[in-house]
Formats: sequence, C-alpha cells, structure tokens
Amino acid sequence: MESLLLVRYGEIALKGKNRPFFEKSLLKNIKEALGGLEPFNVLFQRGRYFIKISSQHRFAALQKLQKVFGIVSISPVQAVPLELGEICQQAELMLQQHFTGPELTFKVATRRANKHFSHTTPQINSIVGESLLNSYGGLKVDVHNPDITINIEIREKEAYLFFQSFPGPGGLPVGVTGPGLLLLSGGIDSPVAGWMALKRGVKIEALHFHSPPYTGEGATNKVLELCRILAGYGGKITLHLAPFGEIQQQLRQRCPEDLLITLMRRAMFRIAEKLAHHRELGVIYTGESLGQVSSQTLENLTVINNVVTLPVLRPLIGFDKVEIMARARQIDTYQVSIRPFEDCCTLFVPPHPVTRPKLYILEKAEQNIPLDELLNRSLENIKTRVISATVDEADFLFH
Repeated sequence: MESLLLVRYGEIALKGKNRPFFEKSLLKNIKEALGGLEPFNVLFQRGRYFIKISSQHRFAALQKLQKVFGIVSISPVQAVPLELGEICQQAELMLQQHFTGPELTFKVATRRANKHFSHTTPQINSIVGESLLNSYGGLKVDVHNPDITINIEIREKEAYLFFQSFPGPGGLPVGVTGPGLLLLSGGIDSPVAGWMALKRGVKIEALHFHSPPYTGEGATNKVLELCRILAGYGGKITLHLAPFGEIQQQLRQRCPEDLLITLMRRAMFRIAEKLAHHRELGVIYTGESLGQVSSQTLENLTVINNVVTLPVLRPLIGFDKVEIMARARQIDTYQVSIRPFEDCCTLFVPPHPVTRPKLYILEKAEQNIPLDELLNRSLENIKTRVISATVDEADFLFH
C-alpha cells in the first residue's frame, strides 16, 4: 500500500529566474535523503513536491525529510478527484479518525492553487464544513483554535486533503551556495556552526586537529559521531583528521605561554586554508562566538584572521552559550559534544592567555619554530574519510 507525502518549500520560491536551479537541487537532496527506502517516486508541481512511498516506510521518510534543508513542512495527504462530493467524502473519512465524541471543534482551510476550479475558496470551506456538520453530531466550528483543521489543496489535476504538518528545517538546499571547510573541534559550538552552514546551502567538509598521544580514540570517535549527525542533514561529509601534537609541543617549548592559544589558532587557520585551496573549498567556517573565551576577543580574531586570505564565517558570533547549547540539543549534537574526551584545543591552556595580542609580537614568536616545516608535515599526514548518516562500526577507526 502506498502513502503520499506533500513537501513544501519556502525561501526557494523567492529566487526568481534562479528558482529552477534551487528546485532541482532540492529534488536531488530529497532523493538522496530517501535512499534505502526504495521504491519511491518524487513528483514535482510548482511550489510542491509529492512523494509516493510504501506505507511501511512513511514514518522513516518523514523523519529523514525533516532534516532536508530547503523543506519547510511535510504532510501525509490523501488525493481525490477534483469534485466536491469526493472532497466532502474524504474529509468525513479523515474526521472519523479523530472524532470519538462527545464534542470536537474543527475548521476547513482551503488553498486553491487551481484558479479554474468551479468554486471559490470560501465556497469550498462552507460546503465541506456543512457536510461535516451534517455527518457528525457534537461538531462545532472554531476558526481560531480548533481541535482539528481539515486542509484542502486544490491543484491542477487532483485535490489533496490533510490534517497534519511536520516542520522541516527551512533554509536552502545543501550545495546551492558552494563548498566550505568547517573547523570541527568536538565541542558544543563547532557542530552547531556546521549545521548553520548547511542551512544556508553550503556543502561542508570538516577538519579536525588531534594531538596523539595526548588525545585518543575516544576524542576521534566523538568527532566521527558528530559528522554522522551532521550528515543526516547535509548528506555525506568528508572528514579530514590533521595531526597537531608536534606543532603544539614546539609552541609550548619555544614561545611565550600567554600567546599559546592564539599561536595555535593561527597555525590551525594556515593548515585549514592550504587544505581548502587543495580541496577547492571557498570559505572557512568556525564555531567562534565573540567574547566567549579569551581567544575569541575582537583583537584575537583579527590577528588570527591575518594569516589567511579566504573568508572566515562565524555564524555563532552573536550567540551566547545558552543559545548555542539550545541549538545543539535541537540538532542532537549536544550529548555527543559533552562526552569527556579532551581535544587538542583544551590541551596546554595557559592560566592567563593574552586577550589583546600585538601582531608583531606574535610574528616574532613564530620565528622561534620551523613553522612552515611543521605545517607541511601536518598537511602531509592528514587522514581523510567520508562519513555517512548510517552507522558502520568500521567508520569509528581511521586507517
């Protein structure tokens, strides 16, 4: 038995002459998200997608579609011929599922995309509403706060009725605005930044710095799981794991302690830009929030940005920690992020890090180490893996 799902999009409808490009991208992402739930068929009508899928896969399909950026909402619908008698009969059947007595409030809400249909929107609402009132005692109309709303869409060839709508994430289809590189630490902030990049249509790859033997498999597996969660929203994610322990040791031994965090970030950004150029990624994303920690003051962000020419986007820049944590819980990354495994960003943190560094002092400190050699060695030893949203225990080990 087949189910029919109606998928709505929002922002895409405002794209003018570029709208077909966005619609095709969303169609591609919908099909990829539904992979494994075959057979299914996706049909397009302007402003809507209709998905025919096996009833046994309906719940799984709804879950997957609620993570596809570009989708505003999804509704299981019943299709009927463009005839008022058929529409009234289907509305009665739908109401029967919810009417257990003794009273129920309802309203009928019609959207008439097909302006050639013989009845106006108010007429359809009135006729269907009257039919329902005649069929069930105890029904009352409440147009402001009904127990149930019978929604009707009048399209070109059929009418579609539904009473449920499940929210999608909105935004733009992943991939329409180009590729970017996410600096993924394993903490709470950076996965949220990655999610927000995906929402604006950016296809992300992730770069994680690790410092063996100071960080172990637990920290690495934590990042893999975060990538897996993000892949549920944006499709497969390429994760790059860059060794950073040697750079940290050199900085710690040869540079002023209070500059350590800022110097580390400058080294990370240099590696990120080189990798981004190699992978043809046009932007760097980070989870930094202004003033949250010492390395995220305006002065520190300025001197860190100084080492790269690629644009650096910080979608959380105006968020406080409470807002970031709330979003992390919403997207299911929070519980993974708080697992007690240290990453390289939490190692060797000085007791009094500099908050207003001078660029010339940082550049002088960097002359104490063979920086180019260290950066190249880290780049040469990057390990890469493509992470999907499905669970595979083998993914939890890098080779």
